[in-house]
Amino acid sequence: MSSTHPNYHLDDALLSQVLAILDTFQDTYLNKSLLSAGMVTKLAIEGKRLQLGLCYSYPCQTLYRDTVMAVTKALAVLDAIEEVECEIDFQPETVSAISAVEPLPNIKQVIAVASGKGGVGKSTTAVNLALALAAEGASVGILDADIYGPSIPMMLGVEDFKPVSPDGKIMTFAPAHGIAAQSIGFMLDGDQAAVWRGPMAAGALVQLLTETEWPELDYLVIDMPPGTGDIQLTLSQKVPVSGAVIVTTPQDIALADAKKGVNMFQKVNIPVLGIVENMSFHLCPECGHKDHPFGAEGGQKMATRYNVPLLGQLPLQLNIREDVDKGTPTVVADESSQVAGIYREIARKVGAQLALCQAQPKVSISMSDDE
Repeated sequence: MSSTHPNYHLDDALLSQVLAILDTFQDTYLNKSLLSAGMVTKLAIEGKRLQLGLCYSYPCQTLYRDTVMAVTKALAVLDAIEEVECEIDFQPETVSAISAVEPLPNIKQVIAVASGKGGVGKSTTAVNLALALAAEGASVGILDADIYGPSIPMMLGVEDFKPVSPDGKIMTFAPAHGIAAQSIGFMLDGDQAAVWRGPMAAGALVQLLTETEWPELDYLVIDMPPGTGDIQLTLSQKVPVSGAVIVTTPQDIALADAKKGVNMFQKVNIPVLGIVENMSFHLCPECGHKDHPFGAEGGQKMATRYNVPLLGQLPLQLNIREDVDKGTPTVVADESSQVAGIYREIARKVGAQLALCQAQPKVSISMSDDE
């Protein structure tokens, strides 16, 4: 077996054996083998040391060790190989779901986190998702698009941050727990409210997005306001969104509103990456009994109906709320906890869904303001 891959430097016999073994490894998030997913970027041999290069299209840094151990063990059966030197990289592509909207400088992918109604934990999910993507090896920013009720500054513990503009055109961002944050809340004093009509609020979103001096980002997470109004329409027209995550609870009324959010994104051809179900269950700390105070399986039924993944189910747990109130979300406050693990799993799934969407044809649409 021969290969034209410029970074495969093995004789044909050994190359055939190595590729056959690597082809048996399935990436559970992409549902493809390492080979078919295009993740094997380098193969070379020095003596009996195999040099292997892998490149992921989604962030999964916490899984690298297990991957290396499993691949090394499988390749060790070959007599020609005594040692495997594995280098793993992560490189997401730059992508906008709508070809008419150009990607932003410095930002590869934009993730909208939305819900049909308030009170379902959307902002908590957005913040922990951003931090989980960073924990998995990505460079991440978060934009608080809830112009009327910005909560990201408090959740990240940076309420006192005030942007500055060295050139009078571009604003600085707030560094928080390893990610970059921007919010209208940084520009309001204390309990001051942004009393604006819809188009003004939508314009403020675009300004925050385009007039912030973002660093090089793999992902920008946008915490959307609840509903399907002017800001959401502006997002689909002027922002290069790569995909959307819908947050709900199992409660029927929340699911009904969340379905409107799914329909909205599907109408404007923004891929829905999946559903996050908050307050899914409550575990009794004494006996471990699981209760479903807001109903059961609502998120799964919704995901099945719209043919999108159920990204994760989060428990109704006091410390999740307490952590964001203190400005240290659970992913950073208790990184070894079960809840932090669920958020990291959601982050890996979101990244993988975005990687899979990149193979889909992009759609160019045009919508008037009164549609």
